[in-house]
Amino acid sequence: MSDSKGRFVWYELMTADVDAAGKFYRAVVGWASKDAGMGEPYALMLVGDAQVGGVMAMPQELRATGQPPSWSGYVGVADLDATAARLLQAGGKVLRPGADIPEVGRFAVVADPQGAVFMLFQPLRDEPPPMPARNAPGTIGWHELHAGDEKTAFEFYSTLFGWTKGEAIDMGAMGVYQLFEIDGVPSGGMMTKMAETPAPMWHYYFCVADADAAAGRVREADGKVLMGPHQVSGGSWIVNAVDPQGAAFSLVQPAP
Repeated sequence: MSDSKGRFVWYELMTADVDAAGKFYRAVVGWASKDAGMGEPYALMLVGDAQVGGVMAMPQELRATGQPPSWSGYVGVADLDATAARLLQAGGKVLRPGADIPEVGRFAVVADPQGAVFMLFQPLRDEPPPMPARNAPGTIGWHELHAGDEKTAFEFYSTLFGWTKGEAIDMGAMGVYQLFEIDGVPSGGMMTKMAETPAPMWHYYFCVADADAAAGRVREADGKVLMGPHQVSGGSWIVNAVDPQGAAFSLVQPAP
């Protein structure tokens, strides 16, 4: 478990139409897909033979609340129950207690003290399966937290997972964009959310080889490009977008 503890290990889209969503992301990101064989709609997203995420149908009770489709990230832990207990002590919430996924592991749905939702995951395997090279097309290249308060949010995740601070980027009136590192590797950023963002949330960036071409594919597949492509600090190019069913995501063309 040492290779995945404290790292994002899985990504999952909860959506209204699994087949349509799979078709969209295959076209835009370049993933392959296959049915998970779980007896209910769940598509595995693949880079080559490596599984990087899944697409599942949103439960009816969530649809009834008006919750839009969304992406979630799973953070690997060595002991799910112990981590959930520490999360509660730090002011977080357990929204769905630990549950078993047969032959895979255990997961729980949780939220940080400011309300941003993510998952904990304890795998059965001691070592994760081989994955594509970092920043290869189709991998998840960046994790971004739009927090209620960036400073206290970082303290929470640092205490829970051991994440460390990277560069702090002054964005002027938008505040500070605090990069964080996992095992010394720059992995994402945290910022105090803008007023128009309805609630604290995690947001994910999928790697592509060419941001301009990928933005074109979003439009061709009936998604919406909200911003970009534009270049950010460090030289990467990003695109902020929404899929046809309303799930927000971003694309990133990593700097050389």
